[in-house]
Amino acid sequence: MPSKPKRPCRHIGCTALTTEGYCEAHLKIQQEKRKEQYKNRPAYHSWYSTTRWKALRIQYLKAHPLCVECLKADRIQPSTVVDHKRPHRGNQVLFWDLNNFEALCKKCHDLKTNKEDGGFGNKVKH
Repeated sequence: MPSKPKRPCRHIGCTALTTEGYCEAHLKIQQEKRKEQYKNRPAYHSWYSTTRWKALRIQYLKAHPLCVECLKADRIQPSTVVDHKRPHRGNQVLFWDLNNFEALCKKCHDLKTNKEDGGFGNKVKH
């Protein structure tokens, strides 16, 4: 059985070839960065890993298969993300409220989130 083709390491400037994302020399560095990122996340971020959320997400996407923002723009795009209309920011009532959900495609979700969270140089909305 053929093996995966080797590609350059994802670490900027590294030319080592690897079948994984990072070469052995940079894999540990990347893992440490990832640990640091997760350590700084708010505690409520773990709610997205719960069995309850995963089941609710699947159920909601089955019931709402199309992106609501794309539909408003006369486009048909499958929804892949369950978004909170009003950001919950750790409020459990808002997090689990079905009336606060909307089905979006990844592109629309990323645009909305970046607008709210200050991505692309936008000011953070509270």
